Amino acid sequence: MLAVLGVCLLVGIVVGLVNRGHTGYVPGASLPASASGDPLAAATPTPSVSAPVSPSPSASAKPGGQGDPFGTTAASYLSTRTGTVLAAVYDVSTGQTWSLGQGKPQDEASVVKLDVLETLLAQRGASGLSASDQALAQSMIEDSDNDSATSLWDEVGGATGIRAFNDSARLADTSPSLCVNCPGFPWPGWGLTTTVPTDQLALLKALIGPGPLTKAERSYALSLMENVTASQRWGVSGGVPAQVTVALKNGWLPLDSADTDWQINSVGWISGQGRNYLMAVLSTGDPSEQYGIDTIDQLAAIVWNGLR
Repeated sequence: MLAVLGVCLLVGIVVGLVNRGHTGYVPGASLPASASGDPLAAATPTPSVSAPVSPSPSASAKPGGQGDPFGTTAASYLSTRTGTVLAAVYDVSTGQTWSLGQGKPQDEASVVKLDVLETLLAQRGASGLSASDQALAQSMIEDSDNDSATSLWDEVGGATGIRAFNDSARLADTSPSLCVNCPGFPWPGWGLTTTVPTDQLALLKALIGPGPLTKAERSYALSLMENVTASQRWGVSGGVPAQVTVALKNGWLPLDSADTDWQINSVGWISGQGRNYLMAVLSTGDPSEQYGIDTIDQLAAIVWNGLR
C-alpha cells in the first residue's frame, strides 16, 4: 500500500474527488461486506441474458467497410436508460472505430486491473514473472481480487509506473489515481483512475497486435481474460454465443454509501462467427449494480448483431 501522503496532498486529493462529483462514503458509515475484495464479492449478481436485438438499417455493411454497429438502435435504447454511457468499438478486420456517447472521463473501477497487468508484463515480461506474481495476476484478473491488484499496483510503481506504460501504449485521456487509501472512500483508490473508451481500446489493441508487449506477453494476458470466473462473464459478452472467444475484464464500484450510484464498466475482445472486434463500455450514474450490468449486456448484444 502506498504511504499516506502529507496533509497538503491529502487536502488536494479530497478536493479533487469532490470536484469530480464523487459524493463518496460518509466517514464512519457502515461499509459493505467484504471491503477487502471487489464490491461484487459481497453479492454476485446473476449475469443477465440479453435478448437479441435486430440491427438498425444503418448497421448494415457498406462498400469498403462495415456499417456502424451502434446505428440508431443503440442510441434509442440508451435514451430509455438512467446514467451516462460511453462506448467504443474497433473492428480488427477493417481497422474501423466507432464511438457512442459524450462526456468526461469516468472512473475505471476494476477495469484498471488490465492496465496494471499490462504494465507488469511490460516491466517484467511473461517469462520474468515470479510464481507469486503469476498467482497475484491470475487472482486479479480471473477473480478480480482487490488485494492482489493493490500488491501489483505497488509493485509496478503505482501511478508513476502506470502512467509511463500508458504513454508507451498511447493512452491520451487516462489519469491514474494518486491515492490507494483515499479519504472518505472505502475501496482501493486505484479504482478512481479515470479513462475514456478509446483509451481502453488502445490497451486492448496492445493485446492483439504488435506494440509494447511481446507475443508471449499478449498470449498470457489474454489467457487470464478468457478464464474470468463465470459470475463475472457479463458486459461486452452480452448476446454473444457461448462458442465465440471472449477475453474481458469488468469493473463495478458503488460511488455513494447508499449504493444508489454505481460505476459499471466492461472491456474486451470478441472473436468468432465472422466477427473480430474490441469493445469498451463505461457507465456511471447507474441506480444499482445489476441495472448497469443489464445496460451493458444489452448494448453488447446490439453491437454483436450490428456487426453481422
